[in-house]
Parts: sequence; C-alpha cells; structure tokens
Amino acid sequence: MKENKVILNDFKIRYLKSEKRNSSKMKNILFIHGLGSSSDRWLDIPDALSRYFHPVVAVDLIGFGGSDKPVTVDYTIEYFSKFIRDVIDCKQIWRNDDDGEDEDRPKTIIVGHSLGGYIGAKVAIEGQDLIEKLVLVDSSGMLREPTPLLEQYLNAALNPSFENVKIVFEQMLGNPALLNPMIVDTFIKRINLPGAKYAFKSAFENSTTSYFDSSELQRIENMPALIICGAADKLIPVAHSKRFNKVLKRSQLQIVENTGHAPFAEKPSMVFDIMRIFLTNNK
Repeated sequence: MKENKVILNDFKIRYLKSEKRNSSKMKNILFIHGLGSSSDRWLDIPDALSRYFHPVVAVDLIGFGGSDKPVTVDYTIEYFSKFIRDVIDCKQIWRNDDDGEDEDRPKTIIVGHSLGGYIGAKVAIEGQDLIEKLVLVDSSGMLREPTPLLEQYLNAALNPSFENVKIVFEQMLGNPALLNPMIVDTFIKRINLPGAKYAFKSAFENSTTSYFDSSELQRIENMPALIICGAADKLIPVAHSKRFNKVLKRSQLQIVENTGHAPFAEKPSMVFDIMRIFLTNNK
C-alpha cells in the first residue's frame, strides 16, 4: 500500500492505496478505521486483498491519523458521512494513470471498523447507489450510551499517559499479552497533535449519543453485508453486532473467538479469509 495525500474541501487528507496488479479484479474497496485510529490499524489486510481487487484504499478520517484536524467543525456522523462520500467521489484518489477520462468506476465496498462501521452504514443508507456491499467490524451505531470501556478510552485520550492508554488498549484485546507497546506510543504521539483531542472528544460525544433506529437500517436491509465481531469485545459487545445482523436481512454474522475489539489484528489470517470469501462471492 502506498501512502498518498490529497486536498479535499481545503483539508489535507492522508490515505493508503494499493498498487495495481494484473491479477486484481476491478473493484473499489474503502477501509474506514475507528475512533482515535488511522488507516495503519488495518495492518496487512488491505494489501492482502489487493491481490484480488483493485483499487483498495484505506483513508485517515478527517480529524485522525495523518489527516488535518480542524477545530472549526463538529465531528458528527453526518459530517463524517459527507466526508466519506466526498472521498468516494474524488477521482484523484481512485483513478490509475492508465484509466480513460470517462471510464466508469464500479460501486464501492465499504469495510468499516467501530466508528468506521457506523459511518459506512450511514453512507450506504444515504447513498445506496454508491455502495455495493458493507463489511462491519465491531461496529458502533447501535449503542444507546457509552460502555464503561468507552468512557475509559475517552479519559485515556484526554489524559494520555502511557499507563492510562496501555490499560485501555489491553482491555480491548481478547489476549492482553498481544499488545505491542509501539501502538500505545503511536496513539499518544498522535493524540497530542494540535486538534486531535478536540476531534476525538467531538467524535466520541456525537457517536455515543446517536444511533440507528430500525427504520433507517431497513433502507439497506437487502444490501449484502458481512458483520464481524470479536467474541470478547468489551468496547462494543457482541450483542450490538447481533442487532445489525437481525435488521440487515442479507447479512451474515461471524463471531471470532478469543478476540476483542479488533479481531483483524489478533487473528488476521482468519479475518482475511472471512472477508475474501464474502467479497469474491458475487451474490
């Protein structure tokens, strides 16, 4: 995956994009990370999928990662949804050098983790003509209030000592021993950047005080969807993924045992295979 930057609505946005391979099938896949994270959190999953599909893009949400972090905006789900629709519409992000000027682009498949799943589902609801399939990984959007671990996460982000962040990140894993201290260091470095704490707090407050009702999700009940969750997720427990599965009639639910909030980080090979099978299925 190659790191790139683009100016979108006057803000600098960082994203990773796959290199074109002869074996890749033309299919737009967009990865959206979770709260306080970045495109790097997906590790090797996007690159591995690029052996089968192209282009694969993993974007840093505005306010996070290497993208600009304005303090003049309210980071609502609606704001993020508009941002992602602009990403999808941005030809500079998706085009290859050998594409024709008027070459039609396929619909986009969104893979969203946590907050990214909430945003992805919102984009699908508002632009069903844009989205082909959804992959929701430990997605928010069904919470009626923050879970205790989410509250701890907010506190750690606003008071980012190594110990505060480490304790929270360990609880996000099915196996705390797997925590890489570099992930803690990277989070602390990024949350201390200008505007980062504001973006985190604003996105946290907006995403934990709003949620989908059944009538909203019923608008995409016939869209193919894959719902993945860690069996030991304490941040957004399995029950919330089961609610998505119940409303989205064409969805399949995969619960990954012995993993927490990011099963793709704890069992990458298994999660990659689950995604690959779903994405290569034409139904």
